[in-house]
Amino acid sequence: MKLSDCYKIVRKRTESICSPLQTEDYVVQPVADVSPPKWHLGHTTWFFETFILRPYFMGYKEYDPQYNYVFNSYYETVGNRVIRTDRGNLSRPTVIDIYRYREYMDEAMDKFLCQEPSAEVRELLILGFNHEEQHQELLYTDIKYILGHNPLFPAYSKDYVSQKVAEHADGKFIKLKEGIYEIGFAGDGFCFDNELGRHKVYLNAFEISSDLVTNQEYLAFINDGGYQDFRHWHAEGWDWVNKNHIVSPLYWHAIDANWHNYTYNGLQPLNLKDPLCHISYFEASAYAAWRGLRLPTEFEWEAAANLLKWGRRWEWTESAYLPYPGFVKAAGAIGEYNGKFMVNQQVLRGASEVTSPGHSRITYRNFFQTHLQWQFTGIRLAK
Repeated sequence: MKLSDCYKIVRKRTESICSPLQTEDYVVQPVADVSPPKWHLGHTTWFFETFILRPYFMGYKEYDPQYNYVFNSYYETVGNRVIRTDRGNLSRPTVIDIYRYREYMDEAMDKFLCQEPSAEVRELLILGFNHEEQHQELLYTDIKYILGHNPLFPAYSKDYVSQKVAEHADGKFIKLKEGIYEIGFAGDGFCFDNELGRHKVYLNAFEISSDLVTNQEYLAFINDGGYQDFRHWHAEGWDWVNKNHIVSPLYWHAIDANWHNYTYNGLQPLNLKDPLCHISYFEASAYAAWRGLRLPTEFEWEAAANLLKWGRRWEWTESAYLPYPGFVKAAGAIGEYNGKFMVNQQVLRGASEVTSPGHSRITYRNFFQTHLQWQFTGIRLAK
């Protein structure tokens, strides 16, 4: 497929995710970790303008010089920016302004892509596609948080259907032998820099569950007083539970002695067979301890991935987010993409039901802080 066609597909999908929203939905930022949908629309546009058009398209006229300050996310190399917590305070530019910005920049990109780009630009373009796909998933998760914390629990769309159907295996544990396994990306195609540095690791014999933990299984942990028993928790996790009065996964609500949870279709009775979702690493680890089991390391997960049915939930691992051997940050702003975050984060593997098509692979290393629940996170156990 031509790069110009890939570009159009990616950009169209971002806007289709936002199509069910009302204007007011685009502006809300309930917490610091959630960005307003209109900011995602502007930021992904700014990425192509900043890293492709401005340096490589002769004669390109920047849409609005102030937008660099508004839509820069974390790139120190590119200049100052609005702090993350203030993204929801930006009543201007308006939603209409941002869609006009996207249209202006897309027209310029259409002209730019009429010519065959250099190898360097081609690499940046493909990074830009993958960057926007990351924000498509963030749009889904942020929209769910925005609407799921509205006291009316409005549906995102009554027609929403999960892209990935739940598949339940036999509930058994798969055994893998001790030995040396190769970890990391190899071959052709795109990957992020944190997947590079393919290397060997020695793993002891282990077993990993063929299934994700379900809502019903996790409910047993709740009913057994799991959130009230310090023995299952890391010290920091126990502090988090008590300080924030955590008693269940995100979006769960006990109504008339029955559990419900917020979904894209609105508030629904809890489906006990669905894989558990929206839990922190603290909760995942505590549940595993309650079961007398553990979470897999990211290396165990990758070694076993071809034997698993994965893709419904991002799966917490027992691995801290660290560089692979030989990891080197790229020069300039692109070097700020992953390496600067390799501290105080935990690795997740797999994908989720809102991961963009074609954006999943066995070597993909997602990462989040241990207390965050708003991503589509779940549990796979190991022993």
